[in-house]
Order: sequence, then C-alpha cells, then structure tokens
Amino acid sequence: MFLITSMTQVSILIAVTVYILLVIALGFSPLKPFRAAGVFVKELSSRKKMLLHFCAVLMILFFNKIEQLIEKQMHHLSDFTPSFHQMEGEFIVVFQKLFENIILTHFMSYYYVVVFTALMVASIILYVYTKNTKLFYALCYAIMFNYMIAIPFFLFFPVTEVHAFNPNVRFLMLDAFPTFEAEYRPLSGLNNCFPSLHTSLSVTLALMARRSGNAFWKWFVPISAAIIIFSIFYLGIHWLTDMVGGMTLGFFSSLLALRLAEGRQIMGQINPASNRLKKRDWR
Repeated sequence: MFLITSMTQVSILIAVTVYILLVIALGFSPLKPFRAAGVFVKELSSRKKMLLHFCAVLMILFFNKIEQLIEKQMHHLSDFTPSFHQMEGEFIVVFQKLFENIILTHFMSYYYVVVFTALMVASIILYVYTKNTKLFYALCYAIMFNYMIAIPFFLFFPVTEVHAFNPNVRFLMLDAFPTFEAEYRPLSGLNNCFPSLHTSLSVTLALMARRSGNAFWKWFVPISAAIIIFSIFYLGIHWLTDMVGGMTLGFFSSLLALRLAEGRQIMGQINPASNRLKKRDWR
C-alpha cells in the first residue's frame, strides 16, 4: 500500500490534490487552476483588505503553534479524559472493529492529513477566482473563530486522544503514516482533543461550499466533511464528545462569520454620494 513518510511528501500531496480539485470545480480545464492561483495572488497584492484578512488567517494558524509552546510550560491540574471515557465507554473500540480494513485505513489517513488541508486551500482560491468575496471573507472569519474559541479549551480543558488513553484502541494512522508522531504531531498536541478542529473546520467548509453556487463544490465538500468526521473515529483519534463539540463550534463559527461578511458586503455597497444600496450579487 501507499505510505506517507514525511511532511515534504504531505505538502506535495496537498498541492496535487488542490490542483485536481480545482480542475474538476472549474470545468475540467487543466490550465484553470494555474490561472486561479495567478488571480488569487494578483487579488491579494492589489486589494489590501483581502491581504489583511488572509494574513490574519495565517497568524491564527501560527498562534496555534504558540499555544503548544505555552501549554508545555503549564502544569495541568485536571485531565478530563477519564470523564469522556466514562461517558462513552468502548464506542471507538467497537467502531474500529466494525470497519477496520487496510485499504480503508490508507484512504482515511489520506483524507485526514491531505484532503482536509487541500479543501481549505482550494476553497480560498476558488472563492477569490470566482469573485465570491462574501464567502472568502466569511471563510477567513470562520477559520479564525474556530481557532480562537478552540485554543482556550486546549489550554484549560485538556483531553487526550483516544488511542493514547484506551489501550484497546489502535492508532491506525501509523499503518499509513508510520512517522506521524515525529513529522505531523508537532502541528497538533496529543491532548488538544476537545473540540475537534477537524470536525469544526470540516463543518465550516461544508456550510460555505453549500452557498458557493459551484455544482461540484456544493456537494463534494459536504461529502468530504462527512468522510473526515468518520476518519477521526476510525483512526482512533477523537472521542464522540469531541465531534459533538466540533460540530457545535463549526456551526456557530460559520453562522457568525457569514453574518459578519454579509454586513461587510452591505457596507461596501453603500454609495457615499447617494447613500443607497447597490444591487447585490453574492453568487
């Protein structure tokens, strides 16, 4: 089977996956993804507000790394993992035994590590290229809200991943990505489990995609979100409670972000001379 061995390989896989997704979303033209990337760079360089929003997203992602450094200096007095296990019992054990299959393991690992990130990157490029600025700003806000709300939980409400707590659960990711702990683990703490950001961001991407107007995107992203949520249980990473918390966070962040983006769009359409609203086209 195909193995993932390094973050360099992961980066290449993400780039290839983004390209394939954009080829399909933009009408099966092999050159359009490059054109879309060019438009994306041009828009960021010429529109200061768009650049600032994109940089803000990168900063919040960077702060997630800072959170892990802060966490290492903290001495947690509480561990909420036993409470989660008491509530859920052996749900993940049964889930794994029901579905475990070597082909499915590699497919789920690819979705968890590669497709998850590719969907975010492709969504941002797609919305800029199709001039759907409302969704671009909404997605930026939603990503920031997801992280800003989740990070305090990671710091003060530590919950350990299922496989690291329950010896009956296998960390199936290692079958497809043997160096995961050394290569990928620095991006995500072992006890940064509740709420599940893979769930919340997948829900966010799906809700945005449903409003995109792109026939492929509005169906593919929600289906992919469901697969990613399946993977967090199958691979032995998250508790069921993490998923519930992640879904709640994703819905809340998305609705708040859409409200903010909508308000920004309306303000941007006010004609200072006539103080009237122009006709809106949000696609």
